[in-house]
Amino acid sequence: MTQTTSPTRSYRRDMIVAASCGVFVALMVGMSYAAVPLYDWFCRATGFGGRTQVATSAPQQGMLGRKITVRFDGNVTGGLPWRFEPEQTSIDVRIGEVVTVNYVATNLAARPTFGQAAYNVAPGTTGIHFQKINCFCFTEQRLGPGEKREMPVVFYIDPALAKDSEFDDLNTITLSYSFYAIRDPARPVADSGTSGKLN
Repeated sequence: MTQTTSPTRSYRRDMIVAASCGVFVALMVGMSYAAVPLYDWFCRATGFGGRTQVATSAPQQGMLGRKITVRFDGNVTGGLPWRFEPEQTSIDVRIGEVVTVNYVATNLAARPTFGQAAYNVAPGTTGIHFQKINCFCFTEQRLGPGEKREMPVVFYIDPALAKDSEFDDLNTITLSYSFYAIRDPARPVADSGTSGKLN
């Protein structure tokens, strides 16, 4: 004798399956939104992908005798009519030495334009030891027609790098910035005479 499922039982089962699917979809959507901040946190904490660290002051330990060449690179993505380059292409830096370097941005357009910079260091594994005290990273910048602006970066290489045997043969670190165009923002941006804020 075959047993038939009552309509009430079938309805309950269907509702449980539908609710489970709904919870699963909501969980996946929530995880997709959380992925970016979680990845950003992971990169900031570990220096993964060449993400530099944020420092509020000079290192407690003094400078070491070992020097590393820091190279500077500047790029502009399509759609932003700027010239953007470092004032100097490289310098020799003692580990633990606080250094200020300037990048220069020039708006080549006859109208105000807006840009924002992203950055990384190479080799990517050195990001955990590259400490920035101040820079223009991720700050929206407005340049008037033909305007030229110096954008300083203040940084040091953490003395902890010298204790890591992985970096015994490290001689060069490259700090690279890329400026990309943004639309006219609705909120205030960095105007002439401001160098941006730390990020």
